[in-house]
Amino acid sequence: MPHHPARAESCPRPVPPPGSRGIDEILAEARSRLRRLDPEQAHLAYREGALLVDIRPAAQRAAHGMVPGALAIERNVLEWRFDPRCAARLPQAVGYDVPVVVLCQEGYTSSLAAAALQDIGLHRATDVVGGFAAWRIAGLPTLGPTPPPRSPSVAPPVTAGRAHH
Repeated sequence: MPHHPARAESCPRPVPPPGSRGIDEILAEARSRLRRLDPEQAHLAYREGALLVDIRPAAQRAAHGMVPGALAIERNVLEWRFDPRCAARLPQAVGYDVPVVVLCQEGYTSSLAAAALQDIGLHRATDVVGGFAAWRIAGLPTLGPTPPPRSPSVAPPVTAGRAHH
């Protein structure tokens, strides 16, 4: 693992409270429950009817692009949108057998999110190994990224450099 410049070598780490788990352990446990899909398998599952759910924040989707047809459901509301018991659920959250494939930028947060959906009872929930970055590298369909809005400070007006009479 690369050295983190802000971490001083002489600084002792705090003692974790009894029963707590580190993020590496939590991630490994989540992934042990998933049948994770590589981008090609995820694309095939989507084409066969699975819901492809992009949990990245809007700014990340704008900066990196999106998968056409994916549902953009940010991570902070995911469980409420897919729990069939919840009044705030999506129309697609029709039951516990819905195949949901979760996509994040690099395939870490999506593992935790897919495991959370399994906790709700969506036993077919899984995620994409490598996330959107791997999807794009695999050459699968994407839209964007959205270019930044043009403003006079970024792009000079068309008349720049012309003499005005």
